[in-house]
Amino acid sequence: MFSCRIYQKKKKSRSRRRSPSPSTSSSGQLTLGVCFSQTHTMASVKDLILAAALLVAALVSLTEGIMGGGEAAPHSRPYMASIQKPEGEKMIHECGGFVVADQWVMSAAHCLSDGINGRKIVLGVHSLSQVEDTKQTFDILEVHNHPSFQSYNFDNDIALIKLDRTYNSTEAVQAVQFLRAGGSNPETDAEVETAGWGSQDNLGTRPDKLQELTIDVFSSRRCKRSDYYGRKFTDNMMCAYRVCQDPCNKPHEKEDSCDGDSGGPLLYQGVVVGVTSNGGKKCGQLKKPGIYTIVSRYTEWIDSIIGSQPTAAPQST
Repeated sequence: MFSCRIYQKKKKSRSRRRSPSPSTSSSGQLTLGVCFSQTHTMASVKDLILAAALLVAALVSLTEGIMGGGEAAPHSRPYMASIQKPEGEKMIHECGGFVVADQWVMSAAHCLSDGINGRKIVLGVHSLSQVEDTKQTFDILEVHNHPSFQSYNFDNDIALIKLDRTYNSTEAVQAVQFLRAGGSNPETDAEVETAGWGSQDNLGTRPDKLQELTIDVFSSRRCKRSDYYGRKFTDNMMCAYRVCQDPCNKPHEKEDSCDGDSGGPLLYQGVVVGVTSNGGKKCGQLKKPGIYTIVSRYTEWIDSIIGSQPTAAPQST
């Protein structure tokens, strides 16, 4: 005789910092059904564990949220920053960012909507877990979220973070150029690059080492359509991802940034043109490309903050 048990997990909402459940019931819960024989109780427990593991593996392989890309060469993107928050006695990666000046990191406003709150900035990172002599850890002196940031649609999702000291300029830690007003943003279908330590699927699988990805700018006109983002998509945003057309010979059909990548850079020809912002409730959805804040629209605001601050030249080692 067989009986079935239903295991349910509540569905999570997702910004680029959170991953939702990959398969949900109409009540918004992840539902796993597992059957086992009542006449073989001890064996059933092992069977149950095995069945659950196989089911999770199947969900990982079938979900739309597989992001693609691959590991970056260590320290090949020396501008990358990891924004980390305290969790118990350790610090964990929460969002990305990138160095833009001797004492300044740019990121997304939604990453620091509650202020500093114990967060630290780590530069010179490749592996989040391993000891690396390239790493430089900083306290945060100031957070400047754009004053017009809108949490309901992530408009003006850009922030500037002042470090507690200037960074030591090394091969692993350097600033990156960003596009200013009057510069040319990439057009539709242009290849752009992004990087981060964000989730690799919609189950929240996080890499330890920096990942990078080449994607394509998607039509802003289409992103404004009601079946994409509708009115939530503004002129301050661009969207990008990559879809492998059928027949697809790549391991992942859709490539996109995901939660944990927020605040990282979108680069065109080596210059930052966007800040990773948000997307759909699941990463890699066909009609929910990743959204990036257009940096060149904020030149005056950036200059008003960084330009008004006394700064020193980066220290060389």
